[in-house]
Formats: sequence, C-alpha cells, structure tokens
Amino acid sequence: MSTSEIIWRVCLSFVVLFILTRIMGRKEISQMTFFNFVSAISIGSITANLAVNGNLSVQNGVIALVLWTVFTLIVAFIDIKSKKARKFTTGEPVIVIKEGRIMEDALRSTQLDIDALRTLLRQKNVFTFKEVQYAIFETSGQLSVLKYESNQPATKKDLNIIPKDNIYPLATEVISDGKINTNNLQRLGKNEDWLYQQLQNSGIKDINQVFYGEVLPNGTLYIDKKDDPT
Repeated sequence: MSTSEIIWRVCLSFVVLFILTRIMGRKEISQMTFFNFVSAISIGSITANLAVNGNLSVQNGVIALVLWTVFTLIVAFIDIKSKKARKFTTGEPVIVIKEGRIMEDALRSTQLDIDALRTLLRQKNVFTFKEVQYAIFETSGQLSVLKYESNQPATKKDLNIIPKDNIYPLATEVISDGKINTNNLQRLGKNEDWLYQQLQNSGIKDINQVFYGEVLPNGTLYIDKKDDPT
C-alpha cells in the first residue's frame, strides 16, 4: 500500500469506529461483561485490519464493522427485553463472601483465587475478611462490598448533625479560564451582575484573574485564581 492509502484507511477507520462506538452507547466501555469483551476485541481487530491490511477492501471492512455493530445492538436490545438472555450473555452476580465467610464454591465457579479476592477487597479499603458482611462479584468484574454495620463509617445522621439545606443539587461551573458560562448562570437564575458582585466581594476586580469558578450547592461562589503561588 502507498503512504496516502494508509493515511486514508487510518482516518476512515477512526471516523467509522468513533461513530459506531457512539451508537453502541456508554455501556460498551463502562461495563465490560463477557459479550462486551468479545465485542470490543472483534471490533478492534476489524478496525486494525481495515487500517493496515491491503488485502481487505475498504468497503468490506466498513460493512464488517457496521454488521458487528448491528449485531451488538440487537444483543443489547434482547438483554433489555429478556432476563434469561441477559443471564446467558452477561452472567449473574456471585456472592463470594457471606457474613464474613468465604464461599469457596463461588470462588471456583468464577475462577477467582484468594489473592485476587484480597486485592479487590483492598481496592475497597477492606484489609480483613472479618469486616465484610457480603461481597458480590459483579458481572463487570468489579467487587461490591457491604461491611458490617460496626465497621461502616459514621454518617451525619449517626452523629446527629443536621445537614445544611442546599439550593442546588450539584456545583455548577460559571467561569472557565476567565470566560463566563452564561447558559449555566441562567439555569441557576443568576446574571452577570450577581457574578461580578460576588467577584468584587472576594477582592477580584478583573474576571481574567479567575481560572475557574463554580456556584456551590449552598449558593456560594467558589473561585480559583490564575497563577496561584506554588
């Protein structure tokens, strides 16, 4: 293949793969089940061949990618509609620790050894099996852990701390690199006059001094200036 053909194939492969990945949705990258794993490998292999294999025509490569994407979407649709099909394609969560006891049969069925289990627990800040009431090995390969109540961190309710009422559910960006996000301000029911007043109250005369600003859930403004001292 000539250099120009390789460049053309690589660019086309990238564009097609990006579009098809967007169509398949976030689940393909957020939850790596058995089928998602097979799908990702297959699509990656087809894309690689389309990019560098001169024996594979561009037309056939694109058709193969589209067909595999359609097949992936069909299986995903069947998963949504049928619980039995979902069990077959993605499997089921498995309890590997129950009331502090390790379920050896469950470990064998998932091919999870004790060292791997301890590693997954440490990633959840659990360093002894005694703390664990239940541990569930999810279909995505992640471990969900429920500690005994005595080992769980105290909440504000436990400490009788009354939380402050928040005006907004989430913090919202209103300034980024000295530029005002007017759409977010409007969604919050604020305007630029309010924003400039808040900046003045913080001793900031020029908005270009602000690297990032966001309205916190309690309605106050968080400001990070540019060129902070190291």
